[in-house]
Amino acid sequence: MVKKIIRALLTIIGMIIGQQLMYYAIRVITLQTSTSIKITPVFTIIAYVLGAIIGGIILFLLSPWIINKGWQSTFIVERTLERMSINEIVFGAFGLIIGLVIASLISIPINNIPIPLLGNILSFILYIALGYLGMSLTNKKKEDLLNLSHLFKKHTKEGDHKKGGDRNFGIPKILDTSVIIDGRIFDICKTGFVEGPLVIPSFVLEELRHIADSSDALKRNRGRRGLDILNKIQKELDIAVEISEKDFPNIGEVDLKLLKLGQVLDGKVITNDYNLNKVAEFQGVSVLNINELANAVKPVVLPGEEMVVQVIKDGKESGQGIAYLDDGTMIVVENGKKYLNETIEVVVTSVLQTAAGRMIFAKSKTSANKVS
Repeated sequence: MVKKIIRALLTIIGMIIGQQLMYYAIRVITLQTSTSIKITPVFTIIAYVLGAIIGGIILFLLSPWIINKGWQSTFIVERTLERMSINEIVFGAFGLIIGLVIASLISIPINNIPIPLLGNILSFILYIALGYLGMSLTNKKKEDLLNLSHLFKKHTKEGDHKKGGDRNFGIPKILDTSVIIDGRIFDICKTGFVEGPLVIPSFVLEELRHIADSSDALKRNRGRRGLDILNKIQKELDIAVEISEKDFPNIGEVDLKLLKLGQVLDGKVITNDYNLNKVAEFQGVSVLNINELANAVKPVVLPGEEMVVQVIKDGKESGQGIAYLDDGTMIVVENGKKYLNETIEVVVTSVLQTAAGRMIFAKSKTSANKVS
């Protein structure tokens, strides 16, 4: 039904275009001097009707192709808009308006060109070109436009400036469920190393609520801890927090929804889920992994360094002992089983960095001295 209505409208448009083309043809071609045909009112009416019929038939025949291409273009535009962030859409619309206003001003003298249709064609091209340039330039320069706010902050108090800061601008950081429950994101944001708005998806809040209502005591405590962390972030941190209501009903898993939201907002997903990190890398979504950050800021340990540790359990290999640093780094002590539950001095022999973290291999200082 919709296609039939559109086809009828296209036919009417074709009739109007055919009539207008015939009108201009009669104006341009001076039939009185070049032919014996006299332009009478009846001739004019017949020409208009003929032009309308021809134009209507042409667009009627082309309408299926036009409708098909129109639907395809609509689908492409929809997919493009889904991948764009809100900032890009807003700045693009603003640039489009500016470009069309400029094109309107420039087209005024162009429309006065005495050559028929030339002024209209040039104006049409001008509108398209300047509209596109306006959208393109504002999106490319959106960071510079956002930074214009610094000019208006010069007259504010220094204390207010520090309180507001520029941390509310930048790439959106989308929090997943695991990183909220983990809680370290609060301390990281408190240090000021994270800037830009924190985005909390509504489907993540829903998952947290389900976990907090779980019959399992451990899950229930984890869910409530996550909700407490969110409240602390909103109340105690000087950083913008946004609740995103955007959902993707056709996507079942929360992790996949997070990645889709990251693509839509052109943001980064903050997580400590190793598997989500790998999937995001495959889909081209930027991820900030808190576990990787924790490993990166751990003190550097080099072979030959000495440290004092307490051997607390046996290792996997025969005679090995296991100790831990305060940051949780595992230390495998060669022949350390005999020092179980004792505090000893060890010498680092090697360091192994894995995706799960860092592992240090060492041997007791006494054994090292004997070897030397």
